[in-house]
Amino acid sequence: MPADAVTMADIRAAAQRIAPYVHRTPVMSSRLINAQAGCDIHFKCENLQKVGAFKARGAHNAVLCLAPEQLARGVATHSSGNHAAALALAASHFKVPAYIVMPENAPASKVTAVRAYGGDITFCESTQAARESTLADVCARTGASFIPPYDHPDVIAGQGTTALELAQQLAPPPDFLLTPVGGGGLLAGCAVASKALLPDTRVIGAEPAGADDAMRGFRSRQWQPQLAPDTVADGLRTALGQLNFSLVLDKVDDILSADDAAIIHATRLVWTRMKLVIEPSAAVGLAVVLQHPRRFAGKRVAIVFSGGNVDIDRLPW
Repeated sequence: MPADAVTMADIRAAAQRIAPYVHRTPVMSSRLINAQAGCDIHFKCENLQKVGAFKARGAHNAVLCLAPEQLARGVATHSSGNHAAALALAASHFKVPAYIVMPENAPASKVTAVRAYGGDITFCESTQAARESTLADVCARTGASFIPPYDHPDVIAGQGTTALELAQQLAPPPDFLLTPVGGGGLLAGCAVASKALLPDTRVIGAEPAGADDAMRGFRSRQWQPQLAPDTVADGLRTALGQLNFSLVLDKVDDILSADDAAIIHATRLVWTRMKLVIEPSAAVGLAVVLQHPRRFAGKRVAIVFSGGNVDIDRLPW
């Protein structure tokens, strides 16, 4: 993807398209967390978004960009996480089918969520190859349009509306903006918006140390595969999308990692101090700030809480 494949105009158009279908999420702060972190933090609460995650933004924008004849045949994806529920919800608004391929070991809570939004689930073996081949069969049988979870310009533009809202909500501008990075749609989209609207704000990707392909790729300037990811932040175990990689290289200032102990600590801190339910993947930005205190000391910091979908029967502590 060329570095100008997603523009600020695309993000503004996405914001207008999706406004009737998604929440404008609040920005919150905590005096106690600020004292522990040594900086002034403002959290963009996408855990309070529709389907409990920022994924609602990109899924709705991608669906709304389809031609009427494409939309009528439905949409499809493979996902075991928030994108599956987001796409099912988006399809339900237009009364078209959403065909979701999920691995047979997908968490029961996420299967329930997809079904609640009307998703038509096909299970497959829990390998990437099985997911892709099963999806190909589903698309061939139904004629549905494939909506990827992050490797798609319309999805990236939708995710970028998170930073567009943040720029409108937060004054003065932050010194830093941190978002989690897994597939990279949120980071890439927010970086495009931030560089246009908040030119003095440094954009930082936050990644688990046990799944640090984006950081390795950013340092080497060459896309890196995800090697046996091992982290409590299950939403960030996927590899950085190759379509997002050029945007990250062009627009992002740095990528930093945090270990699982810091991620768990940050998750508990938000639950107990802010009374907000966030998933471990959403806590990585705060974990990075806590693990790199000198980098952020005394600064004004914005962090995106990417989601709040937690399996309460399998907490990480």
